[in-house]
Amino acid sequence: MKIKDYKTIILEKNEEGIGTLTLNRPEVFNAISVELIAEVLDALSVVNADADIKVLIITGAGKGFQAGADIRELNRMGIVEILRWNEGFLRVNANVEKLRQPVIAAINGLALGGGLELALACSIRIAAENAKLGLPEVKLGIIPGTGGTQRLPRIVGKGRAYEILLTGDPIDAAEALRIGLVNKVVPKGEAVKAAEEMARRIIVNGPFAVEMCKDAVEIGMECPLEQAVQYSQKNCIACFGTEDMKEGTTAFIEKRKANFKGK
Repeated sequence: MKIKDYKTIILEKNEEGIGTLTLNRPEVFNAISVELIAEVLDALSVVNADADIKVLIITGAGKGFQAGADIRELNRMGIVEILRWNEGFLRVNANVEKLRQPVIAAINGLALGGGLELALACSIRIAAENAKLGLPEVKLGIIPGTGGTQRLPRIVGKGRAYEILLTGDPIDAAEALRIGLVNKVVPKGEAVKAAEEMARRIIVNGPFAVEMCKDAVEIGMECPLEQAVQYSQKNCIACFGTEDMKEGTTAFIEKRKANFKGK
């Protein structure tokens, strides 16, 4: 079911609680434009406020996930306009991380530049076997500007991140899996299906617990370990005051499937 009409994206949800945000500029491999940034920011706020959506999948229309900035549009901009464009996409990635729901990137093809930076902001990444992932900005005389230089080393380690960043060369899905950049590789055309299967595995769990777990990870990654552990403990204790906690523990004792209500 479509949630809201947009020009450059498609936002939908189904009865299972899975939301799907599809970047929809297939003629330019879903290149990032000013309009797309504004629409994705709006869509993320809609998803965050929708209690029916338990997991969000982000994917791309056509043959690619997202192949970076709309270079033709950027080439017409002055430095101040480029700054505003960059700040907009920074907010997109930050809002993906801050979203209360887990976000799964279904990488169905090229994920380059800003496309990979968007995928890096997601909670889980699933790639089709034909996907190519990279940060080629140095080949254009620039560097990744919306978080790639920071999120990539945190995920794959500094040495591997340097190789990807400094050569600008893309890697295939198999290599991305080997170095931990993606969680899973699936046959061509099955990235969204695999993401939906992963979403279902998440949705069966307590919704508030899932939300608190994601929050603990995202906040804790930016804190010293002791502070992060204390923060996560507060999220854990908050779960003990919910009806879902009582239902989950009772279901465990009674050896049945829990019926969580998100309360």
